[in-house]
Amino acid sequence: MTTSDPSSIRYSILDLAPVTEGSDASESYRRTLELAQLAEELGYYRYWLAEHHNMPGVSSSATSIIISHVASGTSRIRVGSGGIMLPNHAPLAIAEQFGTLESLYPGRIDLGLGRAPGSDQPASRALRRGLTAGGQDFPELLSELRGYFDPSLGTGAPGVRAVPGEGLDIPIWLLGSSGFSAQLAGELGLPFAFASHFAPDYLLPALTLYRSSFKPSAHLDKPHAMVGINIIAADTESEAAWLATSQQQQFLNIIRGRTGKLQPPVDSMDGLLSPQEQAALMNTLRYSIVGTKDTIRQRMQEIQQATGAQEFIIASQIFDHEARLQSCRLTAEALQELA
Repeated sequence: MTTSDPSSIRYSILDLAPVTEGSDASESYRRTLELAQLAEELGYYRYWLAEHHNMPGVSSSATSIIISHVASGTSRIRVGSGGIMLPNHAPLAIAEQFGTLESLYPGRIDLGLGRAPGSDQPASRALRRGLTAGGQDFPELLSELRGYFDPSLGTGAPGVRAVPGEGLDIPIWLLGSSGFSAQLAGELGLPFAFASHFAPDYLLPALTLYRSSFKPSAHLDKPHAMVGINIIAADTESEAAWLATSQQQQFLNIIRGRTGKLQPPVDSMDGLLSPQEQAALMNTLRYSIVGTKDTIRQRMQEIQQATGAQEFIIASQIFDHEARLQSCRLTAEALQELA
């Protein structure tokens, strides 16, 4: 495990642009921009949005457009994808989209890439019409994409140039929840982000694999890892626990194979799930922190020491928008005290 100086660790926001029960996508986008503006004011380093499809509670399906929406309403914070699911797209289209974003907002755009569909099977088939059905060709797609940004690699399609895109220095991150992307990121000398906020089982082995397979590159001279964490902060432990039931309901629906908008909190999850579902939920959310600033600070210190990550990206699925903004504030205060 590689240790990191707490004062040098970066903290960022992962936003799924949630659509809450009773609201719509338009309201979700307004709230996303307001949260991004607050995150910038509080000193968060990045603001990433995730590609998902066929999910009524997630409005960030057109990820590049929402990135532009956030970047246009902020001035300093880095904005990017956490991530773009590359097998859903032709690499040239992503090179052009992110080349456009980097041209509009120079020095502020990140391109995080995943190989999962970010959707269910029917949506995946609809998205990948004419493309490979799965993510098996992710390394080839990644190589082609990188070739459009850097023609010297010789991996783009012959005779095709990404305009805009070619020659632009857009940081590429590999995202994952297993060893596949960890090893690939290490071999290519790219930064790696692990999705422990919803898939915690392989976190520590994946980080070990990433670091052991790392080869210095023009992008990085040593491994650089980011870890996803769910954080729900409030002024009292009881309020935080109450707010967290919205997130728990959402993950319970995922376990059951259902989709829907983000639901309001409930007084208790008792009676809403079976013992088996309870065990699965607790395992899925074991890299979640729910509580006051003191709880956030103590648990984050433990996770930092366990992972040695250089960055953490925070997801907070909270129904009430004002409570979500307050959670962002309290978390920032706790992390500043930790540093």
